[in-house]
Amino acid sequence: MDVGLFDFDLPEDRIALRPVSPRDAARLLVVRPDAAQPFEDRGIRDLVGLLQPGDALVLNDTRVIPSRLYGRRRRGEASARIEIMLHKREAADRWLAFARPAKKLALGETVTFGDEAESGACELGRLQAEIVAKADGGEVALRFALAGPHLDEAIARLGELPLPPYIAGKRATDAADARDYQTMHARNDGAVAAPTAGLHFTPDLVAALEARGVSRHLVTLHVGAGTFLPVKAEDTEGHRMHAEWGTIAPETAAALNTVRAKGGRIVAVGTTSLRLLESATGEDGVIQPFSGDTAIFITPGYRFRAVDLLLTNFHLPRSTLFMLVSAFCGLNVMKRAYAHAIAENYRFYSYGDGSLLHRAAMTERPGP
Repeated sequence: MDVGLFDFDLPEDRIALRPVSPRDAARLLVVRPDAAQPFEDRGIRDLVGLLQPGDALVLNDTRVIPSRLYGRRRRGEASARIEIMLHKREAADRWLAFARPAKKLALGETVTFGDEAESGACELGRLQAEIVAKADGGEVALRFALAGPHLDEAIARLGELPLPPYIAGKRATDAADARDYQTMHARNDGAVAAPTAGLHFTPDLVAALEARGVSRHLVTLHVGAGTFLPVKAEDTEGHRMHAEWGTIAPETAAALNTVRAKGGRIVAVGTTSLRLLESATGEDGVIQPFSGDTAIFITPGYRFRAVDLLLTNFHLPRSTLFMLVSAFCGLNVMKRAYAHAIAENYRFYSYGDGSLLHRAAMTERPGP
């Protein structure tokens, strides 16, 4: 499809630079594509009444790591500053990353992070990595001088929380972001971007949903920096998705299949949960246990197998995520929904308001 179909104009002042407090005080746009009045202005706390007993929430429990690193490469007396954005771990000592500037980095070259006054490959304030591969789009593979938990500790010490560019370009990251950019369910380190729909949940909201009879299930998808990348291709077929690692435990898959068998609805909290569920679900609609990489790219015409409702924030124009929600509800519906949200002063992107999307009837639900 023509990527230009997914474009829209967004005023700069609609981009949220801070979350509301408390988290569940955010607004919620309910979108029912097949209703006579498809849009309803509500609040996140209204989820308790909007969801039904027997429904199942699926949340991503990934935790954001401080994956933006600043280092230097040296050639003789010359030195150049390098910014690295980790996006996918490949081994105990190896990460894929986006580098800026990347063109001048050479294979076999060493980048040093932290205090260069320290001696050795890695002391308390220093870490080194070798460039072992390069790819298009500024992507590099780094082999670090440390591995496993020792590397994790060094990244945590030297790295910076990677706020999305549309926030980081307007203000500096601060101590509040360390709290605000993690969901209450975050427990598995590995993401370089937050599953932002999950940011709206609070213990009080979770308790109210459980009292309503809505079950809660956790999956893991380590969100990569590829989620920040614009779609530069003119046609969706020319865009390459970066793989992300995820897992659905056997007991979670079984519980969700039981929910569906009893007539309950699967409610994905965030596009990350949705993409993982769809990756794990067969043509028969049965959700299977899953552990591995997924690079699923969902555009209009996709036949959804697992998810009935999607709770998500508002996404960037021409992004893979706006393409996904357009596949879920229909492109025309979502363009109208976003126009409504802009007119009604909804707050956009990671720290913004939410939307509860009902899947359009044109995407029929398969068995079981």
